[in-house]
Amino acid sequence: MASIKHLVTWICTGLLLTHSFLVSAAITTPLPDLYEASLTELQGGLTSGQFNSVDLIKAYFARIEEVNLQGPALRAVIETNPSALDEAAALDYERLLYGPRSALHGIPVLVKDNIGTVAFEGMNTTAGSYTLLKSIIPEDAGVVKKLRQAGAIILGKANLSEWAHFRGNLASGWSGRGGQCTNAYYPNADPCGSSSGSAVASSIGLTAVALGTETDGSITCPANQNNLVGIKPTVGLTSRAGVVPISEHQDTVGPLTRSMSDAAIVLSIIAGPDPNDNFTLAQPTPVPDYTMVLSNSSLVGKRIGVPRTVFLNDSMTGNDPYVNVIQLDAWFNTLFANPSGVASLADVITFDNANPTLEEPTGYTDQSILISSEATTGFNASYYQSLAFDKELGATRGIDAALATYSLDALVLPAPGYTTVPAAIAGYPIVTVPLGFYPDNVTIGSAGPNTVYPAPGVPIGLSFLGTAWSEYELIGFGYAYEQCTQTRLQRRAYTAAIPTTQLADVMGSGSS
Repeated sequence: MASIKHLVTWICTGLLLTHSFLVSAAITTPLPDLYEASLTELQGGLTSGQFNSVDLIKAYFARIEEVNLQGPALRAVIETNPSALDEAAALDYERLLYGPRSALHGIPVLVKDNIGTVAFEGMNTTAGSYTLLKSIIPEDAGVVKKLRQAGAIILGKANLSEWAHFRGNLASGWSGRGGQCTNAYYPNADPCGSSSGSAVASSIGLTAVALGTETDGSITCPANQNNLVGIKPTVGLTSRAGVVPISEHQDTVGPLTRSMSDAAIVLSIIAGPDPNDNFTLAQPTPVPDYTMVLSNSSLVGKRIGVPRTVFLNDSMTGNDPYVNVIQLDAWFNTLFANPSGVASLADVITFDNANPTLEEPTGYTDQSILISSEATTGFNASYYQSLAFDKELGATRGIDAALATYSLDALVLPAPGYTTVPAAIAGYPIVTVPLGFYPDNVTIGSAGPNTVYPAPGVPIGLSFLGTAWSEYELIGFGYAYEQCTQTRLQRRAYTAAIPTTQLADVMGSGSS
């Protein structure tokens, strides 16, 4: 018995001495600025003992508090995780005992509110709609499981365009639950959508990194307008299990980050097969470590094509967005409980009309996509004909044809406009990086009842497109371009939108 006590004492003493050494070594290292902090910097500070994950959660919570509903009221975050501090404390203790699980150990990650998290943790999964408030899903989304296995902490749920912008003709970034999210680069500027809150939060350091989803443009466009890196993966590279669905043939989950290296780290962790999503079982294995392709010379000797005549539009693609939304019914069927009583797409339409204060405030009443979807007959012959035509137009006669005909390694286009359409209907990847900013003398336009676009200083992105499973190459191209141009660092958000809380303000501020 005495020998066991001596062993425990020896282990604890060793841990304390090691921790003390690491803290001493970290004293001379400046704390990272959370506006721009990279995962490497944050993980370095956690590993050295300069700060811990509890400190990080407190700092990000305080930064959200500053600008989310107060000050500029960016409305990027719908809710924060009430269990996050406890989870951070447990992961801090685990780090002390065993070291980090991965590059995301103890790192806060904000996820879009259509990505499922278990209800007992204290958060909702609603796609921004009151119809799903307090509903109970059976389990975490597949990507959330991978994040937790890697030691990441779910910081909260990000605002989005309600139902991933498939409800109707509504301004980007608005949801019933979250209100109107706005861009941090110009007051009331359009954040684009539907992953609006994920992008805005990541752009000013309200989170370390964020996840968004894309059906057509919903990662690419927010990355474009918020000075971020966004990766829209090949459909089937990341699991959609536990994500509120729009189209199983186009939906995909990917990172929104401040750097290419952070995006590569996150994608390496969330990619991979999931038995709950059959599409992921077709991907090549093993999942690459995408950080291995981060080289300044990735573009050397490569042929990159610029499609100078872009004529794609919805009437030519054969894509019927209304049919896609029928898959919402499948989501309601998976719920263990839903206090609103809503159980179908038809019920959603009825609920919204019956609750205008919650779901149809002035300027945000349209439900045309939901109504048109409900009027369809479902997965009929014309649906599958359109699906096949989409694949042929976007892939066989689109991206793949361009790459083969001109012996190209990738295509590149400014992110705005129809850039996302061919990749959306083909299910192919897009990597977007910062390109520039609208000039200060640009004519300000209207984007919605309360938002503007374009506007002075609002960012513009550049998108690299490739064939299926070409993320590894595209990430290399994006990284080389990013490192050469350093565009993100050339302009910051407007002053009122930049939170001032830093790690030094919360360290030693009390128990978790």
